Amino acid sequence: MLALGIETSCDESAVAIVDGNKNVLSHKLISQFREHQPYGGIVPEIAARAHLEHIDRLILEALDDAKIDLKQIDIFAASAGPGLIGGLIVGVMTAKALASMFRKPFIAVNHLEAHALTVRFTNEIEFPFLLLLVSGGHCQLLIVEGVGRYKCIGNSLDDAAGECFDKVAKMLGLEMPGGPAIQEFAKFGDPKRFSLPKPLKKKDGCDFSFSGLKTAVRNKVDYISYRGASKQDLRDLAASAQEAIINHLIDRTKNGLEFIKSKNLKSLVLSGGVASNELLRSNFNQILLSRGIDFYVPPVELCTDNGIMVAWAGLERYKLGFSDPLSFKPKPRWPLDKIINNK
Repeated sequence: MLALGIETSCDESAVAIVDGNKNVLSHKLISQFREHQPYGGIVPEIAARAHLEHIDRLILEALDDAKIDLKQIDIFAASAGPGLIGGLIVGVMTAKALASMFRKPFIAVNHLEAHALTVRFTNEIEFPFLLLLVSGGHCQLLIVEGVGRYKCIGNSLDDAAGECFDKVAKMLGLEMPGGPAIQEFAKFGDPKRFSLPKPLKKKDGCDFSFSGLKTAVRNKVDYISYRGASKQDLRDLAASAQEAIINHLIDRTKNGLEFIKSKNLKSLVLSGGVASNELLRSNFNQILLSRGIDFYVPPVELCTDNGIMVAWAGLERYKLGFSDPLSFKPKPRWPLDKIINNK
C-alpha cells in the first residue's frame, strides 16, 4: 500500500511517498527560511504563497524519484491542522483534489499525531507509551494509548519550548529557526555563568511554563548590553538559556514518569522539532537509562516537519478504517484528544 503525504502546516513544503512496510520511496522538502528571514519570524501570507508555488512541483518530483504514477497511490494524506490556515488549505485542497480525481481515500492528518506516530515508523514500539511532544507551537506530555487515542497530562501554561528558543535567539541577534541557531552558538558557551529561573520547580503536575525564562533572558541581555556585551557574553547566555529550557522539560517530565508504572506504559518517546536538540536527546537518554526506562526518539531529520510523518500517520489511520470526506475543513486549532474520528 502506498501513501502520499503532504506537509504545509507552517514554513516547510514537503511531499513524501511511503509504503506499508516502512519504506520511503521518495521525500521532497523545501524550507522557506530565506523568505521569512528578513522579518525575524514566519509571515503567514508569505508561507501560504510559497506552499502554493512549490507543492505541484514537489509532487511531480516525488513521483519521478519513486518511479511511479499518481494512479498507483492508494491514499492521499495531508496535514490538516493545527497550523497556519493558509498553508493548511493549500495542502488539504491538493490532497483532496488528487483523491477525488483518482477515487482514492483522503486522510486528514493531525500534524501533532504525525509527530507522535513518527517513532512507530522508525522503531518497533507498541502502545501505550508516554510522549513528550515539543515543537515551535506545542509543548505537551501525553499518554498515547493508540492511534487517535491520547490523554494530555501536561501542557504549556504560556509559550511552547520551540517558541522560547526562537524568541531567545532573536534577543541574542541569531538567525531563525532559533533552536538550531542557539544549539550551534552555545557550543562554546558556559551554561553555568548566568543564573536563570527554574519555572514551576518542585511544583506538582506536569505542566510547563517558559514566559519567565524569556523575561529573565531579556533582562540579562539588557544588562550585559549596557556593560558592553562581548560575543563570549552572548555565547554564555545562549548556553545558559538552552540548559534552562532543557532542564525544565526534563524536570516536568520526571513528574510524569509515575504513569510509566501506574498505566502500564512501555516507554517514553521524545518527538517534535525541539527533539532534534542534541543536548536534550543526550540528557534524556542518560536519565532514563539510569532508571531502566526505554527511551525512543526519531532521527533528527524526522523530528522537524516532513512529509514522511504525514504519509505514515495516514497509513496508520487508514489501516484502522479511518478516512475523511472531501468536505473536511482544515483546522488551525486541533487538540490531539479530539482526533479519533477527526471531530
